Amino acid sequence: MSAKKKNGRRGRRIVKKIIIWLIILAILAGAGFFAYNKLKADYTVTYDTYTASIGSISNSLSFSGSLQLVDSSMSSATSDTTVRNVYVQEGDKVKEGDKLIRLADGTTIEADFDGKVNKLYVEKDDKVSNGTMLVQVADFNHMQVSIRIDEYDISSVKIGDACTVTATATEKTFDSTIESIDYISASSGNVAYYTAICKVEVGDDDGVYPGMQVTVTLPQESAENVVVLKEDALSFDLDNSAYVFMKQGEDDTMTKVPVTVGVSNGNYVEITSGLNDGDVVYVVAETETTSGITSLFSSMFGSTQINGGGFGGGGNSERGNWNRDSSGSGSSGFGGGSMPSGGSMPSGGSSGGGGMPSMPGN
Repeated sequence: MSAKKKNGRRGRRIVKKIIIWLIILAILAGAGFFAYNKLKADYTVTYDTYTASIGSISNSLSFSGSLQLVDSSMSSATSDTTVRNVYVQEGDKVKEGDKLIRLADGTTIEADFDGKVNKLYVEKDDKVSNGTMLVQVADFNHMQVSIRIDEYDISSVKIGDACTVTATATEKTFDSTIESIDYISASSGNVAYYTAICKVEVGDDDGVYPGMQVTVTLPQESAENVVVLKEDALSFDLDNSAYVFMKQGEDDTMTKVPVTVGVSNGNYVEITSGLNDGDVVYVVAETETTSGITSLFSSMFGSTQINGGGFGGGGNSERGNWNRDSSGSGSSGFGGGSMPSGGSMPSGGSSGGGGMPSMPGN
């Protein structure tokens, strides 16, 4: 074969390869353009909105406990004898020194303190032996609660601090103070706990009795008539500096606005600078792109399965977790503020955590 024919065939093969590559590149370019438009159409950024408003906010430490008797006595016979007289009945109120029972051996059982006859075990003329229980008296009007305070909160609690005691079953609330604190710790795992006592004065008609579960609440910080915002509206830099997004300019460009925070109740937070009453702020909502990418691959290559971690959207990765220095731990935690009364109500986001701050009327 002549050199001219060989060169002709070689040239045709080269042209054919070039044409094939051009076709491949055209297909890839078309697929890339299709993919771009597909992802662009599937991916949309949406925002949750929140409104700053004027209100009052407070937080508190809360502890669980149960009511306990302070004064209770059980009287019993000291010899084999007979009950000569019974001066009381179950449920009777007695004063210190009142006669309760008289025995044939000359012994008179008297009340050691003001209280109520809780249990009467004998009747007149009953024969009793040494050690037989006769009568129980208890003071149901003066009780106490023992609470455990962990090492993170003990510095925030002092003897004499005002607190409230709320019975879980009846929702009755009583004013009290921290009566005493045992600073010798009792450890639970790696956390030290300290025991505090508060006294509770209960009325006869309150329906509150020993053993009932209660919550002891100690007010901490508070702020009145300040700018408040839902904590969900905040985002945070790597150095834990708070900021929000706001629309600014004629084209409503989303702009990062630094804010300074104050009192927090775990649900709402005081904004001490950066926002005014009525300002609307934005947070990037979670966006799901998995379905878009999956449908893209399916439409391009048929039934294609993407394995491993998968693709997915998420919220603003800078939001992170923000903890106040006074956040509760162990058995304690922040309680919430009260329901707003008048004024504008912060909007957006889901409710939860601490309570809603109170809003002043117009």
